[in-house]
Amino acid sequence: MSEIEIGRAKRARRAFAFDDIAVVPSRRTRDPQDVSVAWNIDAYQFDVPILAAPMDSVVSPETAIAIGKLGGVGVLNLEGLWTRYENPLPVLDEIRKLPAATATRRMQEIYAEPIKAELITARIAQIRDAGVTVAAALSPQNTQEFYQTVVKAGVDLFVIRGTTVSAEHVAKSSEPLNLKKFIYELDVPVIVGGAASYTAALHLMRTGAAGVLVGFGGGAASTTRASLGIHAPMATAVADVAGARRDYMDESGGRYVHVIADGGLGTSGDVVKAIACGADAVMLGTTLARATEAPGGGWHWGPEAYHEELPRGNRVHVGQVGSLQEVLYGPSPVADGTANIVGALRRAMATTGYSDLKEFQRIDVVVAPYGSAHAATAPSDGVANTL
Repeated sequence: MSEIEIGRAKRARRAFAFDDIAVVPSRRTRDPQDVSVAWNIDAYQFDVPILAAPMDSVVSPETAIAIGKLGGVGVLNLEGLWTRYENPLPVLDEIRKLPAATATRRMQEIYAEPIKAELITARIAQIRDAGVTVAAALSPQNTQEFYQTVVKAGVDLFVIRGTTVSAEHVAKSSEPLNLKKFIYELDVPVIVGGAASYTAALHLMRTGAAGVLVGFGGGAASTTRASLGIHAPMATAVADVAGARRDYMDESGGRYVHVIADGGLGTSGDVVKAIACGADAVMLGTTLARATEAPGGGWHWGPEAYHEELPRGNRVHVGQVGSLQEVLYGPSPVADGTANIVGALRRAMATTGYSDLKEFQRIDVVVAPYGSAHAATAPSDGVANTL
């Protein structure tokens, strides 16, 4: 890809967001009912390629169960309110009602409550007892301390999620997490991220990860771009990481690592484009925070909103569109792509003539920027975890 001259001393590679591209119909069409959107990772099969982001406004033990029964994966944040408070409902209610001027400071105080291992065990047991796949997340900083509790409690999929996760984290003050050794010794599939470049993703794949989360700094609740200057236009990021997956398959003799888009996914059209760029599945935050069952009650925030030293996110009001059933499967009460996500994906695949997700990854796309009006009004989802 050609570079653009920013100035005499700096050149930059052009990158594309989902708003900059569109999928192209082919000569064939299909009936939406004949399209499969099923997805699997390791030994686990799912009806839809959707993971709910480990954010307190999105996933509670109850919503993790509900999403699991609807065919997706609800990833519980093990550093959230459910592992800090025996009864987090009054705390959730307080967060929803906080005045904007004092929300950040008060949330820092609320999340200063220590994480309790016994609550990790109890929440995982609650999800497991419901008979759905158990997925839970820790940040890289807390994985070393709590992962044994998590594995002993019976997690099926373990997610290590941060603003960015590297295979070579360097720290002078503490012993860094050795991802390769950690994953090798673990008995469960591990999904790691975010990563947003070919090289970073390739290194994560070499650690033995079952999946790599793609993206950071682009969510509705995140101000990472403003505070740190970090952002990854998602169409390019997903395509780059999909390229790393292809090359790693050759390097490893056929080992397939799943690419999961995790950011910039505010509408069903964005989900379609993420898979068209090479994603196997998507992780949704804002989109699912709009469900009436979501614990945020129409509000949405991520761990970066209460970082003790450098908050780089906000508690934002996203409203409520409908039930989880309606958000995922319809019928949609709105025409803006924020509900019936799965129905829209099926219809896009059928309209362009593809029968399953692997085939759809090969679809042609065009660069077709639609202008700032769409970019400004389209709701964005995203990575809202913190380094």
